[in-house]
Amino acid sequence: MQNLTLDYQQAGFGLHVGFGARPALILIDFVKAYFAKASPLYAPDAVDGMQAALEASLRLRTLAHKAGLPVFLTQVVISPSDLKSHLMYRKSKGLALFEQGSQFAEFADGLTPDPRDHLITKLYPSAFFGTALSSLLVADKVDSLIITGLSTSGCVRATCNDSISYGFAPSVVHDGVADRDDRPHQANLFDMGAKYADIVSEDDVARHFEKIPAAS
Repeated sequence: MQNLTLDYQQAGFGLHVGFGARPALILIDFVKAYFAKASPLYAPDAVDGMQAALEASLRLRTLAHKAGLPVFLTQVVISPSDLKSHLMYRKSKGLALFEQGSQFAEFADGLTPDPRDHLITKLYPSAFFGTALSSLLVADKVDSLIITGLSTSGCVRATCNDSISYGFAPSVVHDGVADRDDRPHQANLFDMGAKYADIVSEDDVARHFEKIPAAS
């Protein structure tokens, strides 16, 4: 990995962009489908990492609220008619877990929406695609997006890619995201860090939020 990192650096990848003047925080798809033992998406070897990512994200949410920064929570909710025509369902039958009314589509235990949070319901991996996220960020004069959630190789990555495409500098919190296996988790963190996002820690973000004057 050291030689690979050096190779990427010599090619000009992996530069640092920063948090921006007004960041927003997004918590992607922390839902029961990943935490409930009865769920087909439950991964016993990964659930502790997912729980740790959720707890880190909740701590950052508290700091973001204190600083008066926008916070977004996303979840996937698919209607029966959407499911029938959803091309991704042909690729991943696990989407059936997110059908409207399913307990698995509900937010995970410990994550209760706050009145200050924006709720984003999506049909596809990216939190931007087919939602009002971009418009809400522009309206709130946000210039950068701090990303946490599940899973690293799926909806986190898709949101990261769209974030930089829409002009919001993305930072992915490495201890605030997780995947069902460490291999895609690490590979996608490396690739996002090389090409699209700053890879940061919870502590990095917490220190930045604490510099922002508390909301009145």
